[in-house]
Amino acid sequence: MTVTTSPERDSHTNHGILRSTSDGMPAVEVRGLRKTYGPLVAVDGVSFAVEAGEIFGILGGNGAGKTTAIECVQGLRRADAGLIRVFGHHNGDRRHLSGLVGSQLQSSALPERLRVGEAIDLFAAPGAIATPDLLDEWGLTDHRRSAFGDLSGGLQQRVFIALALLNRPRVVFFDELTQGLDPLARRDVWNAIEAVRDQGTTVVLVTHFMDEAEALCDRLAVFDRGRIVAAGTPAEIIASQPTTATITFTANRAALLHLDRLLGVSAVHRDGDVVTVTGEATMVAHVCAALVADGEPAPPDLRITQPNLEDAVVAIEGAHR
Repeated sequence: MTVTTSPERDSHTNHGILRSTSDGMPAVEVRGLRKTYGPLVAVDGVSFAVEAGEIFGILGGNGAGKTTAIECVQGLRRADAGLIRVFGHHNGDRRHLSGLVGSQLQSSALPERLRVGEAIDLFAAPGAIATPDLLDEWGLTDHRRSAFGDLSGGLQQRVFIALALLNRPRVVFFDELTQGLDPLARRDVWNAIEAVRDQGTTVVLVTHFMDEAEALCDRLAVFDRGRIVAAGTPAEIIASQPTTATITFTANRAALLHLDRLLGVSAVHRDGDVVTVTGEATMVAHVCAALVADGEPAPPDLRITQPNLEDAVVAIEGAHR
């Protein structure tokens, strides 16, 4: 059931991401969402919109309110205040919502001895994608008769993705989908998430992994203590913070000292043969071009440290503490 109010749109909750799709209707629209548990304010008046066909990230640490927020959006928890719509339908309208939304929850689990094909058949509703087609689409055909508990972590998550998409939803929610996976399995799941988006399904991805959000999300909202403290594309959030890039390499030519005159360079430090150049992110291209301008080969040990999403989010969260 949705509690509908007329929330004020203040700067600390919206951060410029109350956007709509090209036809004027967001895939998901949230205004002034609030959820409390006794004295604990889990979600404190957040507003955001998800555009159709994008991967929208909800990023934040444990206890930031992100899972509570999407559970309210899906109608799994009752909001204390706020307006929530999914493709124009109030999220309390279960008749429409059940056909629009697919989800993999943080606490998703299947019986270990349940076979993959049996799981697909069990959750299929009338009009669902045929089991053989779904298994083939997500690389699970060879595992149809495998017990869920015998699958690798990456394959188990592929099963959850397939189940979330089984009944042809228009928007799907993934909550901490790659938690506990090894790096190779994480990359495999990332590829699967991008494939979901590429097929036209809107994805809302809840994660606390900065690299995951930066790699996958078209736009994202950063939650901290129940509020949205930053929003936009990963590049926009990174650019919003005064961060420094660093280039380190070895060189024995005194002529390299002219690097301090290049655009964006703030300092050049030499310690023996090791040269460290610091400055704005834009200086990287100028320094690299200067290093090879005289026809000499580029330093083989050149290492570039660029500002990333984690740097920006840590700075933003620190400013709100």
